[in-house]
Amino acid sequence: MLNEVKSAFRENKLAICISLAILVISLILGYLLEPYAYSYMNPVVEAFSRRVESGAIQLTFADIFLNNLRVIFMMFILGLLFCFSVLILAFNGFFVGYYVALSGNIRVFLYIIPHGIFELSSCILACSSGLILFNFIYRFIKALLYQENKPFSDKVVDSYESSRAKLKQACIIFFISVILMIIAGFIEAYLTIPIARFVISVLG
Repeated sequence: MLNEVKSAFRENKLAICISLAILVISLILGYLLEPYAYSYMNPVVEAFSRRVESGAIQLTFADIFLNNLRVIFMMFILGLLFCFSVLILAFNGFFVGYYVALSGNIRVFLYIIPHGIFELSSCILACSSGLILFNFIYRFIKALLYQENKPFSDKVVDSYESSRAKLKQACIIFFISVILMIIAGFIEAYLTIPIARFVISVLG
């Protein structure tokens, strides 16, 4: 199993690097474009704050994890449509960058970094798994179209056999993304605020 995990990462470095680049660029753009995006993004921030204050969203481990699981699952499954995985990751990165700029306080990083390291890594891998899933679909259709003089059922089986390695790799990387999100949810629910308050008290 460990070898399969290593192989999945080794053979899909490009997808992971693309996802990482998209996240970094969207974070920077969100931060730099905060004044210009205010009218579009602030209603999203206010709506989220109202839902938290009303209790519609509770910052428990279950609520945090289920919400984040929904996001990464969308990035994975919408890899079937290629660009949608990228768009979801870019929006989340832009939102984080925007929120940091909007707060105007460097201490907000203390409330993001502890769980953010795992959460953003999970998002990168979820987007990567979506891109790999698209690669599987592309290879499957290509193999299907280029086969001739065979019954359709045989074409489907042969096409799947020739491309299933990518499907397996997509699932492996998504599974690791879920594990990272579980860790992120636990840290956010139980550790982020105490850690941030402790650091702030030490720094004065």
